[in-house]
Amino acid sequence: MKNLKLIGFLIILSSSLMFMSCETEYDVLQGPAGADGATGAAGADGAAGADGVDGSAASCISCHSNTHREPIYAAYELSFHSKGLTEGAVEYAGARASCAQCHSHEGYVDFITKGTTNPAGYYGLGEPEVLLDDNGTPDDDSDDFPVLGEFGEILYTNNPVAVVSPISCDTCHGTHISFDFENDGNDYALRALEPVSLITDGTMIDYGGGSNACIGCHQPRRTFTGDPDGDGMFFISSSHWGPHHGPQATLLEGIQGVEIAGSVAYPAVASSTHRQGASCVSCHMGATDNGSNGLHTWIPSDNSCTACHTTVPTEVTGLAADMAHLGELLETAGALHYEASEDAWHPVKGNVPLAVGEAAWNFLFVYEDMSYGVHNPAYAKALISNSIEALE
Repeated sequence: MKNLKLIGFLIILSSSLMFMSCETEYDVLQGPAGADGATGAAGADGAAGADGVDGSAASCISCHSNTHREPIYAAYELSFHSKGLTEGAVEYAGARASCAQCHSHEGYVDFITKGTTNPAGYYGLGEPEVLLDDNGTPDDDSDDFPVLGEFGEILYTNNPVAVVSPISCDTCHGTHISFDFENDGNDYALRALEPVSLITDGTMIDYGGGSNACIGCHQPRRTFTGDPDGDGMFFISSSHWGPHHGPQATLLEGIQGVEIAGSVAYPAVASSTHRQGASCVSCHMGATDNGSNGLHTWIPSDNSCTACHTTVPTEVTGLAADMAHLGELLETAGALHYEASEDAWHPVKGNVPLAVGEAAWNFLFVYEDMSYGVHNPAYAKALISNSIEALE
């Protein structure tokens, strides 16, 4: 009996201990939170941080703002470039593969970024079919040449539609090579800054920086071919013959004229003062003096000239008279024709003596440069004077 009581007592005791061990912290009631303590005293100010570096936005805004760009737009509207390099040239030359690199935005960008224009040209409806003059030999296409219209444009047998646009800001300006203008210089996002290999013979010319962008188009498209068959005659192939309309870079460099022997010596290559001490940009994009020249008009201002000269040169002394005289000699010889209604000289297609062909090339070389010899006075004077001597 006693054992049973003892066993019962132990059962009761163990049960009470079991209930006590099941109690957790969540079974204990907690009182309300106490009041916040008083705010501590403010700490001492930290040391001043180092001055920050100016952000790039200021450098960008100096060019990329309406205040900066609006005068550029106004100047550009006065330029020859804004007219498509001649009225209508974008439509007929800008779409042609061989002309597009200078006469349209699309052609120039392709040439600079890809090294070539689209071989098929830039046409939307139909491929162009050039109208050819068979020169009376329909079975021999070796002497065929494109038929030119009234204004020198190439005519087509069909009516291809040009899909091109004139050159604009975005034509010459693409993306910056570097934004570190302080250390690398501002490249003005020009697409072409490197030395240029001439189209005609690969000669490298380096005018430095932005001036190299000019060489890309302001260079001849062909050179004088001489007398390959040795018969003493030269064939002027069309009314579009000659170095083309942009021989400025080669005249400035003093190359690619026909250096006929004569009494006037030819200067050394690249020795012109304008080649040595100036640049395309410094002369053609200087500060304007009347709002209609300089800057993006590319018309030299008096300010640009007087930075180096005491007076403003407009032509090489005596060159205009020599050009007029040589023009008369060449017209008499049947190589050139002066069109009074256009106040312009044009080549005359046909065979002429070699000396006449050489002189005609030199005349057109200086004439198409349009600086009246100012780009390279000594070279221009020698070419024209010696050409006159050869014909008299």
